[in-house]
Amino acid sequence: MICVTGASGTVGSEVIKQLGEAKAPFRAAYFSEQKAQAARSKGIDAVTIDYGNPETLRAAFKGCDKLFLLGPNTPDQTQLELNAVEAAKAGIRHIVKLSMLGADEEAVSFAKTHRPVEKAIESSGIGWTFLRPNGFMQNVVTYLGDTIKSEGNFYTAAGDAKISHVDVRDIAAVAVKALTETGHERKVYTLTGPQALTYDEIAAELSNVLGRKINHIKLSPAEMKGGLLAAGIPEGLADSLLDLERYYREQRASFITGDIKTVIGRDPINFEQYARDHASSLKPIAEIGAAR
Repeated sequence: MICVTGASGTVGSEVIKQLGEAKAPFRAAYFSEQKAQAARSKGIDAVTIDYGNPETLRAAFKGCDKLFLLGPNTPDQTQLELNAVEAAKAGIRHIVKLSMLGADEEAVSFAKTHRPVEKAIESSGIGWTFLRPNGFMQNVVTYLGDTIKSEGNFYTAAGDAKISHVDVRDIAAVAVKALTETGHERKVYTLTGPQALTYDEIAAELSNVLGRKINHIKLSPAEMKGGLLAAGIPEGLADSLLDLERYYREQRASFITGDIKTVIGRDPINFEQYARDHASSLKPIAEIGAAR
């Protein structure tokens, strides 16, 4: 039995979807009882967990031998995931941890969240696989979509950085392989898309797919921070996001690996395909309103 934490998130929900398609037995662990109840109504074995309450973790993991580990995106994410690793020692034999690109170097704030958890897993005696993806293509909708829909613009402080964004569907496909097959123990998979694009190139791809002009507006880090704070983003998270943009500007996320193809046997999804598949999520607000 596989336990999937972070089951309602961008990656976790896709892992659950693909595990279901593979007819692999799994339990979905949610942070919200309402979401767990909604999953149960669909016939999913679902539980609620509180990373700060080890009893809920042990109960969720009971009867499972595999764990997909993804904690909540909070300032104490490291400690919360460490709590899960400790609880997993009771019976989990293999942890597939979602980490991030460059976690081993700890060269960016978000990487410093993940590496201590990786180290704890490595010394736990439990088998492991680490997934270190680049930025998600899905973030175009999740984080940039509002202004794309309302203005036809999106804003970054990444400058002319090339980034090999990866589709979450490919990340989940690798996770499912690692959770359901042997041969992935003590492996680190660095997951990238098949091409490294600047945000100007992404804007051009979106313009072509959506049939209207989409613009990438380049901001300075100070301008970007002001915009994030004005949008209600906590300053600590804003600083971490700006540090990630700095990492991008240094061209440290521009390389391409073959790990996805090695694991799942096909090339990763390119950005044009992602954009076509999600075009309906980026319709102009006026068009959405007219359709209602």
